[in-house]
Amino acid sequence: MQAFSGQATTAPLRALLTDRALAGEWVLNSGKSSIRLTTRSLWGLLPVNGVFREVSGNGTVGADGAVSGTVTVAAASIDTKNGRRDTHLRSADFFDSASKPDITFAADGIQPSGQGITVTGTLTVRGCTRPLSFHAGVSRHGDSEICLDAEARINRADFGLTWNPAGAVGLNNTLAIHAVFTRR
Repeated sequence: MQAFSGQATTAPLRALLTDRALAGEWVLNSGKSSIRLTTRSLWGLLPVNGVFREVSGNGTVGADGAVSGTVTVAAASIDTKNGRRDTHLRSADFFDSASKPDITFAADGIQPSGQGITVTGTLTVRGCTRPLSFHAGVSRHGDSEICLDAEARINRADFGLTWNPAGAVGLNNTLAIHAVFTRR
């Protein structure tokens, strides 16, 4: 079995995928994982940072190296450390978490590239599904833990989140993803 620790590069990762070292079922360790949201408000002058407190997920690596999986975020778990803002983000103006409780990313593949991978799939927010791909760094810790670290840029208008009085709230958002998967 080909092994790497720390950050993966294309050759070792490709070898791991094709020699079946990663084949099997994986589950997201929600205690070690985080999904953070950053945007700008007040005409781009102030950053707004938040974290989703409830994440779950799973993945499968096939014997042929094919990868698929799902990460689910509870929309109502957004925490920006401002209760009034969090309540507004949960409302129909933004996430509408009462009727659309989950934000879901369904990965349908990865491709080793450079110092990591390109992840492809679809993101669903408020019932709107759009394709999404992003670059992620990969590290392996022993035989039973894989970490993905990525930033994905999202335009919230693509998902129907268009509330924006007088252009005061940025439409472009960044998701900082730290996903730790453990072998089932």
